[in-house]
Amino acid sequence: MMHWTVLLATEVAETVAEEGGGLFDFDATLPLMAIQFVVLVAVLNVLFYKPLGKALDEREEFIRTKQQTARDRLAQAQTLAQKYEQELVDVRRQSQDIIASAQSEAQKIVAGKVQEAQQQVQQQREATAREIEQQKAEAFASLEGQVDALSHQILEKLLGPELVR
Repeated sequence: MMHWTVLLATEVAETVAEEGGGLFDFDATLPLMAIQFVVLVAVLNVLFYKPLGKALDEREEFIRTKQQTARDRLAQAQTLAQKYEQELVDVRRQSQDIIASAQSEAQKIVAGKVQEAQQQVQQQREATAREIEQQKAEAFASLEGQVDALSHQILEKLLGPELVR
């Protein structure tokens, strides 16, 4: 099969050689083809490559602008986040201080109320003790009078009413 291809190629080469012209024929077609190529390149450049290049440049500039804007916004967001975190720390510290002072004030109030209650209880105890002492004294005085009367009656019964006076 390979032989047939070689034979066919040699026959075609012989016919072309007999007719004139070959692989590199330098007649008017070569300059015409060169002019067509240059015109095609110029037309493609004007109609296709320049608008495409412009669109690519615009797209690249758009992306660069968006990336820069994103970086700026990210930096701004990080700055705000740090600021808010610092404010949060400050607010937490302030709230802890407020809670501590409120607890301290509550303890002072409770201590004051407890002391007042203790003083009231002490005053009531003292008043009750005075009252008991007074009632005791009154009871002793009353009993003393009754004891005197009973003693007098006992003496009258034992000795007689004439001797007791």
